This record gives sequence, structure tokens and C-alpha cells, in this order.
Amino acid sequence: MEENTTTKDTLIKKYGFNDADFEQISAMNISLDKIAGELLLFTSGIPKITLEKPATLNDGIVKLSHEEFQKYADFFDANKDSLKLKKFVPASGAASRMFKFLNEFLNEFDQENETINAYINRKKDKNLPVFLAGIEKFPFFEIIKSKVKELTPDYYSLESHEKSYLFIKTMLSPDYFNFSNKPKGVLEFHKYESHISTPVEEHLNECAFYASSKSISHLHFTVSDHHENLFQTIIDTVKQKVENKSQTKIHIKYSHQDKSTDTIAVKANNEPFRNDDGRLVFRPGGHGALINNLNNLDADIVFIKNIDNVIQNHIQEITLYKKGLAGVLLQFQNQIFNILNTIENNTFEENDIPKIIDFLKKKLNIDIVDDFDKYTLNNKIEFIKNKLNRPIRVCGMVKNEGEPGGGPFWVRSYKGNVSLQIVESSQVEVSNKEQSTILAKATHFNPVDLVCGIKNFKGIKFNLTQFIDHSTGFIVHKNNKGNDLKGYELPGLWNGAMAKWITVFVEVPLITFNPVKTVNDLLKPAHQPQNGN
Repeated sequence: MEENTTTKDTLIKKYGFNDADFEQISAMNISLDKIAGELLLFTSGIPKITLEKPATLNDGIVKLSHEEFQKYADFFDANKDSLKLKKFVPASGAASRMFKFLNEFLNEFDQENETINAYINRKKDKNLPVFLAGIEKFPFFEIIKSKVKELTPDYYSLESHEKSYLFIKTMLSPDYFNFSNKPKGVLEFHKYESHISTPVEEHLNECAFYASSKSISHLHFTVSDHHENLFQTIIDTVKQKVENKSQTKIHIKYSHQDKSTDTIAVKANNEPFRNDDGRLVFRPGGHGALINNLNNLDADIVFIKNIDNVIQNHIQEITLYKKGLAGVLLQFQNQIFNILNTIENNTFEENDIPKIIDFLKKKLNIDIVDDFDKYTLNNKIEFIKNKLNRPIRVCGMVKNEGEPGGGPFWVRSYKGNVSLQIVESSQVEVSNKEQSTILAKATHFNPVDLVCGIKNFKGIKFNLTQFIDHSTGFIVHKNNKGNDLKGYELPGLWNGAMAKWITVFVEVPLITFNPVKTVNDLLKPAHQPQNGN
């Protein structure tokens, strides 16, 4: 890697970098300019996004009837055999947040001097009673209970609260099940009559239902390198069964978050944070780093869905809406490609411009410059080509029911352009009354339900890194062994990393959104056996 001498001098003089630092950086394949840019961001701050208004039904969000969804799904089915489809599942995150309240219980419960009920009252803990009341409904109940009995000779003489304590301790202990340190994807989520399934297996099932063409399906997991074997073990066990049942051959690949996307951490005073042996501390760049993984896929259409958003029931209904979104994408893509082909082949008609501009504004939510009518014909054509020759995403949106996370908004850039974006609350200046009012008026929520077209009208893959808004990252506050630090997270995969894509939002029903953010979510109907399952 060539080093920018000026940048290196700046890092030495301003931040005290030394030879060991540069060796560490080189080994991670990170450019000095990238590090200097991140350090500058900590000092200057990241500008907040300017919300224009929430995206609402018929103003940024398309509402389709059940019949219309079926029509689009049929259109997708009629055209999919000429396409290479992939399903892309970010799956590297550990399940620590799922079990956060249970880890707090183990750390703070005074086993010698209080009961669990006393702890619940003392801490005003609302989650633990729900967990304990539904404990027998968890798919992993029997296997953990069996281990507790094996480890506890006097099990049957224990009080119920003592058994509950041992259950939680065994479930989270690194010596036994270690649930909170494993990735969500490999945990037991659903109990069927014949077996217990994990999110990995459920994603294989879904893949065969809606992301297959010519009886072939491609599934891609992004995983931590040290967890890949856990995924592979499950896949070795269940893949053949899913393939036989669905009559679909499933090809599975993995990728890891590239270490070169890690970002430097700083102390509160913005000096580089170092660990006990003096080495610089780097943190993963967040899910925005996965735009590189997505960029490496060879596919016409990519379905993106989070690892924990799976369902035990209603897979046919989920399939309808996923295929419907893909059908919407294909129809828009056909219209876009037709326009770009007429430009490419010099068969573009000037009389078509008003109709095309109407399509850009009303269907693709593309902002048209005020003085467009004054452009020369060549400049009008260049404008249209520039706006349309981009990757496209159709994103399902669900009605806002108070879930934490991002939502759909009309956003105004510093240049004055307005576009549709998925925005996280941390990107907004909530101390600004006008901005916080707009944020509060959001009617819909982002469930991470995307269908993406990543090739151009010539069938050539876009370089997705060219469509990132680099000004939309996040500064986060974290802790390292008791010491506060600040980290930088890259523009989110479906936030700033896709900011310059063509974006269409479509309302989908709540049934399509069943994430497992805490272990208690597994008690909801979508994750419990029904109709003899």
C-alpha cells in the first residue's frame, strides 16, 4: 500500500503515531488517509441529516392491495428463470442483547439473601417475570432443563426459584450453552413436532420459497470468521432435508466483514485510544461495512433480510409479499432499462421527456432540478441518464408500532436535493424542535425487508461503493474494560451506504416483521407452534 507522506507526518505530529502503529495499520490493510479522515470526523463532528418530512402512504410509500401484490408476485414468477437470485443475510452479530436482562440478573442477583421475586421488585424488572412465566414455551427449555438436572444431584428438592436461577445460569454459562456469546443465527428459535429449528434453517426454508429460479437458490450469510463453523454444522444437518422437501438445490456461501473496514477508536478528548500494551484500538465499522460484501455478489436480484426476522408460521404469506416486492422492482427496472437503452442506441425521442420526467418524479421519487426545462436536449438526456443508471432497491415498510430503529423519510441534502432515505434517530438533531417533530410523525418503520437490483441496463454489476453518502456515518460511545471511548460506524448498509440508489418504499403487513430482539420475543405467536406445528 502506498503511503501518503503528508498524511503520515500529520498522524505523527498531531496524534503521536509511531512505527509500531504504522506496522499495525499496514497489517490490517487500512489506508492512512482513511484513519486521518476518521480522526478528523471525531473533532469536526458528523453533520446531522435534515428531515424534510416523513414518508407516508401516497407520499413516498406505495400502498398495494392484496390483489396487486399477487399480480406483482406473478410477474416475478414469470420472469425469474432468466435471473440469478440471491438472498443476503447479515448474521455476524452475537446474541448478547437478546439476553441482556438475564445477564444483568446473574450479575446483580444476591442469591444468598434474596429470592428472585425480591430481585424483581428491587430492580423493577419487567422482563424477567415474562421470561419465567413462559419458560416452558421456549424451544430450548427441555435441553437446558435436562443439563441442569444432570449437573444438580438434589434438583428435585430445590425450590422453583432455585431451579429457575440454575436454568438461566446454565443457559448463559460459557462452560455449557453460552447463548449470549453465540450468534443469533445458531440458537434454537422454533419448536416443531419433529425437531427444533434455528434461524439458519428458517432462512434456508424461505430461500427455497421465494429466492429460487430453475429450482436453484443461492443463500449468502455474512458471519464472523470464528463462528462460521457453527453455521456450517447446522447446514450440514438440515440442508438436505430442506432441499428434498422443497425440490430446490440450495447453494450457500459465507463472507466475513473485511478487517480493512474497521475504524479507529478515540478517547473522550479525541486522542487515539490505546489498549494496555499501547496498541491502537480498532472497532468493526458496523453493518455499513457489508456494502463491500454485497458488492462482491454476482446476482441480478438480491433479497436482504436480517438473521432474526424469521417466522414459524405463515411462510406462504411471507413469500407472497417478498415476491411482490421483487415484482415491483422488476417492473420499474424494465421501464428504466428501456429508457437507458433508447439513450444508448440514439433512438431517444425528445417528445418522451415529459412522460419520463413524470415517471422519475411520481414513481421513482427522484427530485428534478427547478431549471430542468431550461436545459439543452443533451443536458436533459444526461440528467435522465445520471438519475436512472443506478442500483435500485424496493424496501418493505411496516406501520410504526413503537419499535426502535430507522424509518422512511424525505431528506434534504446540503445541496438542496430531496430524496427518500431510511433514517436512524441517531442521525437526527433531536434537540431541534422542528426536526424532532418530523421524526415523531413517522408513520412507518424499516423492518430491513429489501429487494435490490445491482446490475445496470447492460447486465454489468454496479460498483456499489460509488453510491455511498460518506457524510452519514455515526459516532458511538462505547466502553473498553471500564474506559470510555468513542467509535465511528460507517454509513449503515440500508442508510447512507445506499443513499444514492433509486429507492421505492412499499407498505407490507406487520406479519412480515417478527424480529427477535430479546429472548422474550420467542414467546410471541409468530415464534410459537400453531396448527399442530
